[in-house]
Amino acid sequence: MSNYRVGLPMIIGGAAIGFYLALQAAGGNQYQWLLGLAGILLGASCGVIVMVLQRKFHQASLQVIISGIIGFVIGLGLAQLLFSAIAGFLDFIPKHITWTMETIIKIGAAYLGAAIAIEKSRGFTMSSLVRAFREKPRGKGFKILDTSVIIDGRIADICETGFVEGTLLIPQFVLRELQQVADSSDPLKRNRGRRGLDILQKIQKKVDVHVEISDMDFPDIREVDAKLVALAKAMNAKVVTNDFNLNKVAVLHGIGVLNINELTNALRPVVLPGEEMQVYVLKEGKEYNQGIAYLDDGTMVVVDSGRRYIGQTVDVRVTTVLPTTAGRMIFSRLKEEAEAA
Repeated sequence: MSNYRVGLPMIIGGAAIGFYLALQAAGGNQYQWLLGLAGILLGASCGVIVMVLQRKFHQASLQVIISGIIGFVIGLGLAQLLFSAIAGFLDFIPKHITWTMETIIKIGAAYLGAAIAIEKSRGFTMSSLVRAFREKPRGKGFKILDTSVIIDGRIADICETGFVEGTLLIPQFVLRELQQVADSSDPLKRNRGRRGLDILQKIQKKVDVHVEISDMDFPDIREVDAKLVALAKAMNAKVVTNDFNLNKVAVLHGIGVLNINELTNALRPVVLPGEEMQVYVLKEGKEYNQGIAYLDDGTMVVVDSGRRYIGQTVDVRVTTVLPTTAGRMIFSRLKEEAEAA
């Protein structure tokens, strides 16, 4: 009820003021009654606008009010600059039409500026401003591939799943090292190098993966790993690798590392002691009477008393799961022996 007590006099007062100003501007014009009516409508409209703004400002926070005022002023200023720039081209248009156009555009620009400023201010805080100045500028999602991860080939399969975002960066010095491996006289190295080049071509053909070749080099640095670290620092990028030593050095320099081996280990299914499984005993183990089997993900399974079952599929029960630098090893016993014990 208090809103009406405040708003109604405001609307009536605005209409009276608008009527008075319109009559003064008419100056005895024959259409002064029409101008007076327009003044009443305009004054009443201004009263309604002021009442609505008063209610909105009462509900809004100080941050929103300040943002709205700043946006209003900026929008009004831009509209004024626009009309100042094109004033010379509007001479052929009657003055009252020009004035009407200018008024409408200024009101619209001011409203638009205030609305945008209020909308954007909701996620803005002083802490976010301080954080924006303190944080280092991020690279454009660059991920630098080293030679080991290219030759490994699993990066192509990961790209195919869509989990890789950003840009894959291939330095020229990595390509040169890859080409040297492909041109090696050693057949094994030559095949590895050619496989790496084929993997790169496979990745480049994917439409949803962006690949760039970087010409940035560091002539003063001889080792490729050191060049990779320097490039990652310069571009604020991450390094994708399988190289254990490069991983450690990059972490020491504060560089993000994506290690494919660590990703593979993280995705392996969890096996707990006491679980039962079927495995195919492939070969003899190092210790007496042991058999060796492998899971689908390559995890080695050591089977006690499994030597006599080489070439056969047996039921085993897990006794121990041992983490290693290369992944993990599973130790097991034959199911019938475990039940007998």
